[in-house]
Amino acid sequence: MTATATSPKLPHIVVLGAGFGGINFCQSFDTTKARITIVDRQNHHLFQPLLYQVATAGLSAPDIAQPIRAVLSGKKNLTVLMDEIESIDLEGKRVQLSQKTLDYDYLILALGGATSYFGKNEWEQFAPGLKSLKDALHIRHSVLMAFEQAENTSDKAEHDRLMTMVVVGGGPTGVELAGAFSELARTVLASDFAHIDPKEARVILIEAAPRILTHLPTDLSESAVRQLENLGVEVRVNSKVLDIRHQQLDLPGETIHAANIFWTAGVGAAPITKTLGVELDRGGRVKVEPDCSIPGHPEAFAIGDIASMMNKKTNAPVPGVSPAAIQMSQHVAQLIEDELDPMSVRHGLRLPFEYWDKGTMATIGRSSAVAMIGKVKFSGFIAWLAWLAVHLLFLVGFRNRLSVLMNWAYAYFTYKRGSRIITYDPAEPPPFPARHGSANDAALPAPATVAPAASKEAAPVA
Repeated sequence: MTATATSPKLPHIVVLGAGFGGINFCQSFDTTKARITIVDRQNHHLFQPLLYQVATAGLSAPDIAQPIRAVLSGKKNLTVLMDEIESIDLEGKRVQLSQKTLDYDYLILALGGATSYFGKNEWEQFAPGLKSLKDALHIRHSVLMAFEQAENTSDKAEHDRLMTMVVVGGGPTGVELAGAFSELARTVLASDFAHIDPKEARVILIEAAPRILTHLPTDLSESAVRQLENLGVEVRVNSKVLDIRHQQLDLPGETIHAANIFWTAGVGAAPITKTLGVELDRGGRVKVEPDCSIPGHPEAFAIGDIASMMNKKTNAPVPGVSPAAIQMSQHVAQLIEDELDPMSVRHGLRLPFEYWDKGTMATIGRSSAVAMIGKVKFSGFIAWLAWLAVHLLFLVGFRNRLSVLMNWAYAYFTYKRGSRIITYDPAEPPPFPARHGSANDAALPAPATVAPAASKEAAPVA
């Protein structure tokens, strides 16, 4: 389907992926100079930094997602396709989709990342990650169902297992998820049950490194630990996961039984990079030229999580965060515009991409956060207010901003969260098997199996 009529005489740019990089490229590029086809397997653009709030019943799915066609409405010479990518032929300048073939003059790879289990892919079925709305809704369902099942059991061991949540990975997503789980149990659900006390729930955050939030200075990491512990989260550092099985996680000298185990510890590139025939880094990311192009293919670019590039100012890798993806997309959009415009003063020049690190932040809970903007470090309530403002600023669409703001205000003043409805997939068996001959013989279906997922980065900073 076409957003507006397209001109076949214009050069053709194919954009794969409608995340921060893909969407911002389309918004930044002057589509009078080329026609664009953007392809994604979903029909929506997702604001991933707030995905954990959907998983913890703070927001609903439409609050953080916007149809791609709505985001890009009004752009000339732009087509949106919802389709699966089967193969990419860099030599032939061709992309094979499940429904059609696209030839291109320029290619933008903005496919994002995927969960990395560090070679232990069998853990995926026992410890899902958080990458998509489907993942978030599965996590929310699983956690809320655990409390419902705990209310309905008289077995102490079963009760303790159901009331235990484990988050593996002490990066921003893991910290935010653990803090939100603890608040859910200790404030939101605190008075909802007759036979269990949700405040007795255990939330355990596990990190293999010596500290959490390793991308931040040590004092901010320590502040984050204190704020998490004030919420009742058990923080385990220097703790390497040995094995994960069904509702069971093994650490050196300890086995934790938990109904819910979630993985936010590793992120790699989309698997399709392995089929490109180009040089990749350890995480499967494409090693790009200074201008973000793929070596040997100056018409093809990789941006965002899928790209591997060094920041010349810091001599460190450009991080896989949304601000980097946005900046890369804007750089590449300008570069292609200049190449297509012989009157441009930059025509024929390919300036290198320079990443501007605007800062990073992570929220821990109500009125609690840590942040670093430039060399300025702060935590607590002020950091939390900054976190709120930045997320509202970067959300796409006025309706989304208003809805999220109202949900946050409601939660702040009432200590409640409005998205606590449990829903089921009719294709699955019921969560509570009905007794023969009872009125419950009409089965209530259970949640769908979650797909592989990856954690998302710290919030973008304006």
